[in-house]
Amino acid sequence: MDFTIGGIREIRSGARRRGRSPECTAVAEFTGLCGWDVVPGARAAAGACSCGRSGCRAPGAHPLDFAPVVPAGATLAEVTEVWAGFPGAAVMLPVGRSFDVIEVAAPAGRRALVRLERMGLPLGPVAATPDGRAHFLVAPGAAADLPRLLYRMGWDDPAALDLHGLGPGTHITAPPSDRGGLGPVRWLRPPALDSAARPPAARLLLGTLAYVAHRSRTRT
Repeated sequence: MDFTIGGIREIRSGARRRGRSPECTAVAEFTGLCGWDVVPGARAAAGACSCGRSGCRAPGAHPLDFAPVVPAGATLAEVTEVWAGFPGAAVMLPVGRSFDVIEVAAPAGRRALVRLERMGLPLGPVAATPDGRAHFLVAPGAAADLPRLLYRMGWDDPAALDLHGLGPGTHITAPPSDRGGLGPVRWLRPPALDSAARPPAARLLLGTLAYVAHRSRTRT
């Protein structure tokens, strides 16, 4: 995480003193400093999901049944109490509350991120998943508005770009958790205090993301 205020040092040192897991520390950072809700999620090993359902459609990539939402603002002690009931759970973020997500192929996402940073555009957190996707966190409402925004920019087929919006009802796996038994999710651009709670509007990033996604598809 890209936080430098004293509170985060206290969270981390407190976690070390009390033997709390890295997941608890990460969740407390997300709830306390980013203002995000968090949900305990399933893990996968050898193709089997920890939810215990045979034929699970998304092994290691969904919230656990009956797991409570850890609300924005929850303290490390409150996080630890919840996580004690779900040991080893993945850290999952509900989409559509504090942010929506624009998802593209990871290679295109990395190239677009370099362009966007050079352009000096406002950016929120960006994560890369082990199954080759990049998640750009943007302001809520982007997923529903994505087809209209792309059409206005001259892109009338989002599927052809391999560019998708994730909105309410979906969840993403957050670092440092494993997704689907494939490996950990990693930050390409970690949360920062000035943008985590106020992610940018999708329209500010979408032109570059669509262009780079298109170029990446035509090269393959």
